[in-house]
Amino acid sequence: MYTEALNTYQVIVKNKMFSQAGRLKVNMANIYLKQKNYSKAIKYYRMALDQIPGAHKEMRIKIMQNIGVSFIKTGQYTDAITSFEHIMSESPNLNAGYNLILCYFAIGDRDKMKKAFQKLIAAPLGIDDEDKYFSLGDDPHSNLVIEAIKNDSLHQMEQERKALAEKYIMTAAKLIAPVIEHSFDVGNDWCVEAVKTSQYVELANDLEINKAITYLRQKNFTQAVETLKMFEKKDSRVKSAAATNLSFLYFLENENTQADLYADLAVTSDRYNPLALTNKGNAVFITGDYEKAAEYFKEALRNDSSCTEALYNLGLTYKKSNRLEEALDCFLKLHAILRNSAQVLSQIASLYELLEDPNQAIEWLMQLISIAPTDSQALAKLGELYDTEGDKTQAFQYYCESYRYFPSNIEVIQWLGAYYIDTQFCEKAIKYFERAALIQPTQVKWQLMVASCYRRSGNYQKSLEKYKDIHRKFPENVECLRFLVRLCTDIGLKEVQEYATKLKKAERMKELKEQRVRSGRDSSARSRRDGREGSASSDSGQSSGTSSKGDRLSAKLKTLPGVNDPYEASSNKDLDASYTDPLGPQVERPKTAAKRRVEEEEFADEELGEDLLPE
Repeated sequence: MYTEALNTYQVIVKNKMFSQAGRLKVNMANIYLKQKNYSKAIKYYRMALDQIPGAHKEMRIKIMQNIGVSFIKTGQYTDAITSFEHIMSESPNLNAGYNLILCYFAIGDRDKMKKAFQKLIAAPLGIDDEDKYFSLGDDPHSNLVIEAIKNDSLHQMEQERKALAEKYIMTAAKLIAPVIEHSFDVGNDWCVEAVKTSQYVELANDLEINKAITYLRQKNFTQAVETLKMFEKKDSRVKSAAATNLSFLYFLENENTQADLYADLAVTSDRYNPLALTNKGNAVFITGDYEKAAEYFKEALRNDSSCTEALYNLGLTYKKSNRLEEALDCFLKLHAILRNSAQVLSQIASLYELLEDPNQAIEWLMQLISIAPTDSQALAKLGELYDTEGDKTQAFQYYCESYRYFPSNIEVIQWLGAYYIDTQFCEKAIKYFERAALIQPTQVKWQLMVASCYRRSGNYQKSLEKYKDIHRKFPENVECLRFLVRLCTDIGLKEVQEYATKLKKAERMKELKEQRVRSGRDSSARSRRDGREGSASSDSGQSSGTSSKGDRLSAKLKTLPGVNDPYEASSNKDLDASYTDPLGPQVERPKTAAKRRVEEEEFADEELGEDLLPE
């Protein structure tokens, strides 16, 4: 109830008898800051600053810090810098130092960024030496005291403060490294050197690893590998982190031997590193030893139950081993951690499908498309499942959506074309088969389907043109020629004789090819048998094989049209012009009228009795 609070504060502040009005103005400024009324917040903070005496140094520093934050919110970085610089000169702290770096970064002042970074790493933490938590003698009393304070609230607070300082320094270094020098490498090296001379020496290694990760993001794999290899002789924690990154890098580049080697090094350096164990599991998984891979993934999860990579890979391992129930259990656990992960939802749906529970598979796929509505594969899978269940309407809807987002999936195109043919809307199927012909121009079947659709919809002229176009592109296609002969015959065109001749020639060429393939197989089998005989029999076999080959060739030439054949061979007197429609048999229309006519005729054939004749 900010308005009521402000009104109440105003009444108290106006009372001249109240000497602590300055402190209340801080509260009023805080309310204005929450309401995003930054100008009023700054005004009241400054009024409070004027009324609070210099003896209260810590409170004045906090108010100035809030003034600086308010200026950042309004984009007045120069005024914010003035506040933070005053704080860093009077009473340096982590928050003010970090905000000062952000302000210098915003205005692009390189030199000031460097100076602010040095001030940040020099800011006092207010933490005593860690040695007080370690026993130095055999005094049982002191040992008991050390055990008592090892994990008390004060020590936890110190740990949190140290972790926050490291976070600020790492983030600031990542931010300024690319801009303080002419290149990222030099900038990062300057940050590393600055950190090495401070109380945060351990962070230097983390900055080096961050340098390698930045190289990875820039796709500079060679530099990344070189940087990570520098850590092979460092202490175990850093060595394990570097080896883990190297292992995964080699794994992505399909260098599985190197990936396995560095995974072993990472695990040896730090047996409790879950990511190192996950990489080792990946390396074993590639070799096909799924049981051993599962053990590594389980060990990673024992060390860190929130390691989602290990849990996901364990699920994949069980799936590969056909332990579908256990795989499903892994992915359901993962779904509880990663609620909106499309990959996890996809795996769960896939497992339910493998477990022959299509309803559950559909339900999980529906969740998936609510997160990724443009995923064409998920939409196509939904269409497939509904089609299996017999719900053609829903299947058609999802196949259409899949086609809309990815119009190059041949299976989806084929299903939609077949759907329109089943529902006797052949002219609508043409669009899909034309798209398929565009994607696979060397496949004649799609073009034949287009022509067949034109013929079924009654557009014989278009159908004929399409068949002629197919014949120009695929002159040896027998099916196309059969359709052309049949269409020309039905329409009564003169080209029927020409296409009939070409059809006969194409059929004979097809037979020749089949004979050649068969004879090739026979001769290769015969040569293998003859190879086991002596050299003399081999020579005689070769000469007889040559003569028989010559006989076969002359026999084939005699069967070609125009060779020892009279001219009437070109006629279609005994020509086989039968064809099989690529779209299947046409659905017969209901013959209601014909049935009624038959019934009338049967009634007319009956003899009428004399009692029914008119008198």
